[in-house]
Amino acid sequence: MLERSKDFDPNETPTGKYRAGRIRDRNLTNIIAAAEEEFVRQGYTGTSIQAVADRAGIPKANVHYYFKRKSYLYIAVIEKQVRLWNDLLDEVRVEDDPATVLDSFIRRKVELSYTHPRASKLFAMEVIQGAPHLRDYMRTQMRQWVRDKVSVMETWMEQGRMNRVDPMYLIFLIWASTQHYADFDIQVLTIMNRAEYEPEMIEGIADFLSQIILRGCGLEPPQHPGPTLSIHQEDSGSHD
Repeated sequence: MLERSKDFDPNETPTGKYRAGRIRDRNLTNIIAAAEEEFVRQGYTGTSIQAVADRAGIPKANVHYYFKRKSYLYIAVIEKQVRLWNDLLDEVRVEDDPATVLDSFIRRKVELSYTHPRASKLFAMEVIQGAPHLRDYMRTQMRQWVRDKVSVMETWMEQGRMNRVDPMYLIFLIWASTQHYADFDIQVLTIMNRAEYEPEMIEGIADFLSQIILRGCGLEPPQHPGPTLSIHQEDSGSHD
């Protein structure tokens, strides 16, 4: 997954005690949350394991118990975000309803822009810098993930269940329009004269994007009688 870097040895186990998709230990959750904050504020180069440990309120040795190198911690933070973004579409099938699938995916992405803004910004920074740590991942796992979803959407179009649009561009559009509210939250909130996102605002954003995107695909957005998002912030510092 990783490109070679000064603190990465491909012959070593990348994540030590950490296992992808199994962030259940309270200490591990605390470490990754602290690392998100440090990487966003200081960048990869400016972040140290000691700073992460200090922010998490634990000894440095505790961080090294899970992550032998800084690069492994960095990847774990970004991997967590990507999994959160994409898990809803992981098991999508041709038999599923296109409108329900796309509406749910849009709403999930908008909600995560509210609940996990730091990680979204970190991912954006990584990509802007040329994805030095994620290039292999994008060429392999992410590329195949997109191709799998494109295949399902193409079948929906062949069956006449949605308009013919470029399915890859559609995925890019959903990524861009939903993540904008996390990556550029300062711009959005300042222009709208709001101090922070509120649940009803997030619901309105999700409604708007779902209607615009789905109707552009010839789909009727599912009806939602009231607030449908479960907004739970991980910590009081979720807004930058």
